Amino acid sequence: MAAVFTCCLGCCGDGGPGHAPLKEMPTVQLDTHHMGTDVVIVKSGRRICGTGACLANAPLHQNKSYFEFKIQSTGVWGIGVATQKVNLNQVPLGQDTNSLVLRNDGSIYHNNEEKNRLPANSLPQEGDIVGVTYDHVELNLYLNGKSMHCPASGIRGTVFPIVYVDDSAIIDCQFSDFYHTPPEGFEKILFEQQIF
Repeated sequence: MAAVFTCCLGCCGDGGPGHAPLKEMPTVQLDTHHMGTDVVIVKSGRRICGTGACLANAPLHQNKSYFEFKIQSTGVWGIGVATQKVNLNQVPLGQDTNSLVLRNDGSIYHNNEEKNRLPANSLPQEGDIVGVTYDHVELNLYLNGKSMHCPASGIRGTVFPIVYVDDSAIIDCQFSDFYHTPPEGFEKILFEQQIF
């Protein structure tokens, strides 16, 4: 029995010979290497303030992704998906083919065209949670866990979650440990090595 215990300690307990440490998976968060010049990122890459946009650090490779945003302070803001070609200093987004976003006025824009709109009585307010699903075709929105039934599509290529702020808006991003259960079949964003 002592030999078995010694083997366990030698093989895996103390990182001895033959031990290969597990690589810790990166955390999905806002990417300070892909943000506008007047953007401020705080709270371990989860909160955005200032003026401009920021991409998350993980593309949406999996079939069905879910993520959330909490409106901490109102102002001008937008949330959705974008390619890395998006202009991160431009507010509002949705003016070209590189972004598909919900704007603070309830409109969903892509390529300078309104693709859909939240119901009039469902505009996100301070403290609200906006959930986003994306399945490589359609972006859908949820307000405090309830589907808004306003799909939008049109963006092509590899996309990342994006958020922009201006006029004192503060937005928190939630890429795991969600406030609301993701819709069936959707899950948190996975890094490519986690998918395979």
